[in-house]
Amino acid sequence: MVEWNEGLENKAVSGSGALNAAFSEVWTAFEAFKEANDQRLAEVERKAAPDVVTAEKVDRIARSLDEHKRAMDQAILRLNRPILGRPDGLTMKSDHASAFEAYVRSGDDRHLRGLESKAMSYGSGQDGGYLVPDELEAAIGRRLAQISPIRGIASVRPVSGAVLKKPYSLTGPATGWVAETAARPQTASATLAELQFPTAELYAMPAATASLLEDAAVDLDLWISAEIETAFAEQEGAAFVNGDGTNKPQGFLNYPRVAESAWEWGKIGTIATGVSGALPASDPSDVLIDLVYALKAAYRQNAAFVMNRRTQATIRKLKDADGNYLWQPPAQPGGRAMLMGFPLVEAEDMPDIAANAAPIAFGDFARGYLVVDRTGVRVLRDPYSVKPYVLFYTTKRVGGGVQDFNAIKLLTFGAA
Repeated sequence: MVEWNEGLENKAVSGSGALNAAFSEVWTAFEAFKEANDQRLAEVERKAAPDVVTAEKVDRIARSLDEHKRAMDQAILRLNRPILGRPDGLTMKSDHASAFEAYVRSGDDRHLRGLESKAMSYGSGQDGGYLVPDELEAAIGRRLAQISPIRGIASVRPVSGAVLKKPYSLTGPATGWVAETAARPQTASATLAELQFPTAELYAMPAATASLLEDAAVDLDLWISAEIETAFAEQEGAAFVNGDGTNKPQGFLNYPRVAESAWEWGKIGTIATGVSGALPASDPSDVLIDLVYALKAAYRQNAAFVMNRRTQATIRKLKDADGNYLWQPPAQPGGRAMLMGFPLVEAEDMPDIAANAAPIAFGDFARGYLVVDRTGVRVLRDPYSVKPYVLFYTTKRVGGGVQDFNAIKLLTFGAA
């Protein structure tokens, strides 16, 4: 019998110790989950219905397993938090970083104006703030990739303009076989179309007290990145999944859908479970196999499942024909959970299981979805609007959309 502590332990550990402890707890929880779920399945076979107490135990352990997984992810983020610059002088800051710190602390923008004028920058206080130093912008981008689930698996392209236009071929060039000395007739020209990815403004407005800004021991670069990263990541995550494309990116669930048998470019192919709002009663894992093989082999090599934690809790109970669980915890600290040998990305903005919903996506998101970042994160210092607090109106421009409709497939919980 697996000994199981149902609550999260409060441990005074940090750094790699916290990560290793959380990783160990994930595996302990999964072993307890398997034992309880095996008991539930055995009761189903004996009585055609599981014991209520056993079912509640499975759900309780599944929720605790999610909590342990979340604790491990948070430990990873803490370990990966960048050291941007230290006020004790041990790390040399660039001229831009030093000028930016003076602006944030006291509002003195003389050095920033001089630097940006020298660089022929379009940024100025009158135009809506100043660009953050390159090292801070890079750190924000790295952190967003770690905590924004879709950004972490999609392609990310920095641009300097407002819209990225990407041509693609509808027909491809005509080709043919010829003999070594035969004439080469001119081939037909490819038919091209264009995808457009406009950027939209994303903002956050952290507030600081005067004492925080006056404290020389506070790393303001780190403080700003920590304050805005979660707000940016939450807004991005929702838009990359469900965004309607109006003043925000267009999410991959917002494109037209069509059954995989009738797939065409410009639409996302779907596989149906055959049951409204549920998996099939017999061999439920077969629909996941159908979803995997709806994707062409070239895309499956780097494919991943995307779903929220509630859908994951349902999928976690499935076994293959040999009695092995399809879901497996991360093999190492910092890794992803695996489903049928493919990474599983947890995105809370994915819908829950419901009639005709599409709660599970599978695909090569690096080839399928493009995130467009316009270069430059801007900060405008506002000490007037909410006295005695100082607001930092921070903006970045982000776009996104599907760039390859072959690369993403959806599992819909419906009859067709």
